[in-house]
Amino acid sequence: MTSSVTFQILRPSSGFWLTAGIAAALAILGLAAAHHMEVEGHYVTGMNNRVVWGLPHVFAVFLIVSASGALNAASISSVFGQSLYKPLSRISGLLAMALLVGGLTVLVLDLGRPDRLIIAMTYYNFESIFAWNIFLYTGFLIVVAVYLWMMFEPRMNRFTRPAGTVSFIWRLVLTTGTGSIFGFLVAREAFDSAVLAPMFIAMSLSFGTAVTLLAMMLGSRLGQAPVNHEILARLRTLLAYFVIAVAFFVAIDHLTRLYAAGHTGVERFLLVEGGIYPWLFWVGQGLLGTVIPVILLLTPRFAGVSQTVFASLLVLLGAFAQLYVLIIGGQAFPMDIFPGYIEKSTYYDGVVAGYAPSLPELVLGLGGIGLAALIALVAVRVLPFLPQGSVKQPAG
Repeated sequence: MTSSVTFQILRPSSGFWLTAGIAAALAILGLAAAHHMEVEGHYVTGMNNRVVWGLPHVFAVFLIVSASGALNAASISSVFGQSLYKPLSRISGLLAMALLVGGLTVLVLDLGRPDRLIIAMTYYNFESIFAWNIFLYTGFLIVVAVYLWMMFEPRMNRFTRPAGTVSFIWRLVLTTGTGSIFGFLVAREAFDSAVLAPMFIAMSLSFGTAVTLLAMMLGSRLGQAPVNHEILARLRTLLAYFVIAVAFFVAIDHLTRLYAAGHTGVERFLLVEGGIYPWLFWVGQGLLGTVIPVILLLTPRFAGVSQTVFASLLVLLGAFAQLYVLIIGGQAFPMDIFPGYIEKSTYYDGVVAGYAPSLPELVLGLGGIGLAALIALVAVRVLPFLPQGSVKQPAG
């Protein structure tokens, strides 16, 4: 097996222009949806005073968490010395940056007052995890940009491993910070858990690997190059174990709450009585997003490209279901403002909050995905991100 890898600029084709056109259309529609919500007001969304983080936040968190995990291949190559993954190192860094920009764009446009971001960037409350995450997100973009520079510039290649190590540590801290946003919200029974930080790290590894596999297949298709089956097999196995790791942390989180008498109500709501949320948990995340993909990924007879694409899509479908249950379901369950007491007022005390996503919210979220895809497609068209003559295929 050879370790020399050269990279190429993607030559445009009809498939490239079609994919780029779809991505651009989604990005433009997402911007239009954000403008519509800004002009018409909050009432055109499904959000209300009790569910203040709607479907766009699900998309934003998904993209941000996936951005951290998309750096897997680059980290394995440079930090852990596995040269097999070197063909994916550059595209791995590109995906990390593109996904984070897409997620942050959705997040900013969903604030209701995007101009208020200036205040968030100039006045900091360092007792808030939100303030720390501004540094983590912007710092991640800078660190990964430097990391890519070390890969591209031959004179700087000797610094690739130190830059990769810094990026690896930064992504762990970033994902921990994202999970801590929810873990530190003690007022919400579904959020208040120390398990969320490591669970988000496992989620990033799973989501990012699934995105990398899909990008690898798409790049191979657009570049009309054969898929490296050894890398494919390794990533399939990694994805399966990452999905299992996510399921493990999810199980620990729910079992911990079930063990604590004060949290049985929220568990009963999310797992049994909560309407759409138990369906999304058991069918969306459990069956479609965990059981079926793991079977497909670990069964040799399902090792083809089409089965891998299908399994990766199911993992991402389960990711959306998991985040929807966590973010939306966690807000829908009524807050226990005075533990041990019964509250009575005219403001829906003890009543489950209703929420139905609106079309503008969905379009804004899809716009973030479109923007991330468009950034990646433009980058591979102007810079040599894609491998050419990658690691040799195994014999037989």
